Amino acid sequence: MELLGGATVVLLVCIACLLSFAAWKGRSGKGKMPPGPTPLPILGNLLQVKPSNLAKTLQKLSEEYGPVFTVHLGSDPVVVLHGYDVVKEALVDRADEFASRGHMPIGDRANNGLGIIFSNNELWLQVRRFSLTTLRNFGMGKRSIEERIQEESDYLLEEINKTKGRAFDPTFMLSCSVSNVICSIVFGKRYDYKDKKFLALMDNMNNIFEMMNSRWGQEKDHPNSSFHMKNLITSAFDLFIAGTETTSTTVRYGLLLLLKYPKIQEKIQEEIDQVVGRSRKPCVADRSQMPYTDAVVHEIQRFISLVPLALPHTVTKDTSFRDYVIPKGTTIFPVLNSVLHDSKAFPNPHEFNPEHFLNKNGSFKKSEFFMPFSAGKRICPGEGLARMEIFLLIATILQNFTLKSVVNAQELNITPTLSGTGNVPPAYQLCAVPR
Repeated sequence: MELLGGATVVLLVCIACLLSFAAWKGRSGKGKMPPGPTPLPILGNLLQVKPSNLAKTLQKLSEEYGPVFTVHLGSDPVVVLHGYDVVKEALVDRADEFASRGHMPIGDRANNGLGIIFSNNELWLQVRRFSLTTLRNFGMGKRSIEERIQEESDYLLEEINKTKGRAFDPTFMLSCSVSNVICSIVFGKRYDYKDKKFLALMDNMNNIFEMMNSRWGQEKDHPNSSFHMKNLITSAFDLFIAGTETTSTTVRYGLLLLLKYPKIQEKIQEEIDQVVGRSRKPCVADRSQMPYTDAVVHEIQRFISLVPLALPHTVTKDTSFRDYVIPKGTTIFPVLNSVLHDSKAFPNPHEFNPEHFLNKNGSFKKSEFFMPFSAGKRICPGEGLARMEIFLLIATILQNFTLKSVVNAQELNITPTLSGTGNVPPAYQLCAVPR
């Protein structure tokens, strides 16, 4: 009886596998879904697609199946776009067809489809337009927000000064500093770094960011108006999530890279001394006169590829793309990492080298492949604010301090600790020596 039972289970598994394979073959190929590895029942391609390092896994699959291919995360098919040409074609050239936000369970649980990041259609258009207009009215891209960043940088310098050259982990103070810039925009005030409500907000954001990067993050009727209180609160929280964790993590990763490459740090300080000096604060207008610092800031964002897959998109109708047809509702993953690490645009892309953004005469070199904020209609609405903050915070810190590693620079690990939907630098300490 036991033998018979075991044989039945094996037979059922074989039948399930055959049915799954037949269904997959029927859906993929020219004029159908893009090709990809054969999925298993229930598991899909989870054996081939490693959640701990999605970007590297997807690169290997693209070498086998081409720039447009299908993987199954569980039973759901996901179309992957790998490489500059297909990412640009989808997100920029055919922006309307690929503008919808793909399904993310963490977004459903946390935001219930509200806000900016996880919403869609008219709701998303209204809230995004409102958010951008409001940010501009508050001064994004104008001098007032620059002054807010400069003001907050004074408090950051004060916190760094308290370390008196001793080793410290910069994570907390950088997060507080960047978050306070959003506080000053949304609430009209900043908070002390020890304020209990402020710390609770920071803790919530950190938890959500970690959930989005975990395996568990990859698993009610709305009122007619987009401008009800719950949606406005959710949108404000989206600004905190998008404007705090991403920017502070970028700066933190950047400081780690400057510890790893002290000669690059020295060259930035030489440029700061030449253009800004020590008697005034760096400002955004200085950026055009500081091509090397600007190149380093761009290279930090390119090298770390903070959000390697971008957030998922979807198509709202059956869509012909290249030689294939993508069914309505299919999740789309544009792999930003494949653009930022393209060897045609950036020779030796896995090396940290500011010359990727410098012409031979030392002037700054723009690149169409620079897409850390995504592209098209879903490009990060806070791109201008983030770029301003990253430049000003790094320039201000290096104007006042020389950063030194507590271990030999060659021993510093710069490999991210999470390589799923977000790349986070490993924990480290540094010493900030006043200049």
